[in-house]
Amino acid sequence: MNDKSTQDPARDGPARDDGPRRGRSSAWRWGVPVVCAVMGLLIALTYVSSQGRELRTADSARLSDLVRQARDDTDAARADRDGLQSRLAAAQARAARSDAGVAGLLDQAEALGEQAGMEALTGPGVTVTLTDAKRDAAGNYPAGARPDDLVVHQQDVQSVLNALWAGGADAIQVQDQRVTTLSAPLCIGNTLLLGGRTYSPPYVITAIGPVASLRRALDRERGVQIYKQYAERYGLGYDVTSSDAQQVAAAGATPPLRYARPLGG
Repeated sequence: MNDKSTQDPARDGPARDDGPRRGRSSAWRWGVPVVCAVMGLLIALTYVSSQGRELRTADSARLSDLVRQARDDTDAARADRDGLQSRLAAAQARAARSDAGVAGLLDQAEALGEQAGMEALTGPGVTVTLTDAKRDAAGNYPAGARPDDLVVHQQDVQSVLNALWAGGADAIQVQDQRVTTLSAPLCIGNTLLLGGRTYSPPYVITAIGPVASLRRALDRERGVQIYKQYAERYGLGYDVTSSDAQQVAAAGATPPLRYARPLGG
């Protein structure tokens, strides 16, 4: 903001002498070579550090490699876990044949499995598919659209999940994973992170429950309404289908819950 009390330069009196101007010219004459020398040194150091490669490209490549390695490690650990679970289930079954106590505990666990989401389910329900916007025939996006307007966000997925639970869903699956109380879908760039795995759109959300109630809940959910407005304006994908035989996978092994304890407790 300009200060209204600033005087008009034309009213500041006679021009200043050339003393200060000569000082500034001298400083400028010596300062330029110094700045150029420092810039040259920085460029040389950057070249050496990058070994002749473009740093941004190298960093991006390293990040992609790290993500790929982490995903491979997760898949390998999951395969080991599944193998151990199979061996454990076989050992429990053998023990149950000769031990009535073990057999009773296994029956109780099986009865609770469905409530805990550990059993796959089949029944009537809906499938909601969310997709990023696509280019038109000329290869262009809608005029005036920002990058954020053209992709499915975490809040969009969460709005659908909230609506389906509110509509009375008995079980929900995102992509190939069962959603439980410990599930937390997160946006990582233009991908979705769920259960340690990353997914790219389209995002397919499947729910088992009363079809009419699920559809009404989707229509009432404010977040879904906003997403549908963006879908109409910018071409985001939103599709809802119904089926009498929807399938939802069983939940994977759930991690142990951690909680705080008072000191001395």
